[in-house]
Amino acid sequence: MQLEGSCHCGKVRFRCEAYAPVPFLHCYCSICRKTAGGMGAAINLGAWADTLEVEGEAHLGRYHARIREDDGACRISRGERRFCRECGSALWAFDPRWPDLLHPHASAIDTPLPEAPARVHMLLDSKANWVQVPEGEGETHVAHFPEESLEDWHRRHGLLEKRSDKDAS
Repeated sequence: MQLEGSCHCGKVRFRCEAYAPVPFLHCYCSICRKTAGGMGAAINLGAWADTLEVEGEAHLGRYHARIREDDGACRISRGERRFCRECGSALWAFDPRWPDLLHPHASAIDTPLPEAPARVHMLLDSKANWVQVPEGEGETHVAHFPEESLEDWHRRHGLLEKRSDKDAS
């Protein structure tokens, strides 16, 4: 599925081809909460990195999160979060360990997205105490990371997008 996205001020616009376009995975970690705002439920989609086209690259910022270890040490994440330096909008995440993949933030996407038939709420051990997580049928809660990948969830629900021929080069 072709996705088009932008920041709030419009200085950055981007497009990419998504293989996993359904916004089902809500992350409540402190990094998402503090960099993407709101209740911390950042929702990343799955796209092919080599299909990314950006207008307004001069306005892009890059952030590598600091991750606190159990022993109190701090390490710098290899993953980078891209955002608009003008308005602060979170746009996408990229990790060089998986160079073929890009993870656009659903909040930055302007293209209508498919509705999720179920949702997974992850990293609940990091959520803010004032956040109320939806409960009920179709709402899965996990303290850390789910065992099922973004791609596998889409495949199980019959929602995995095939790569378009023009992008498969």
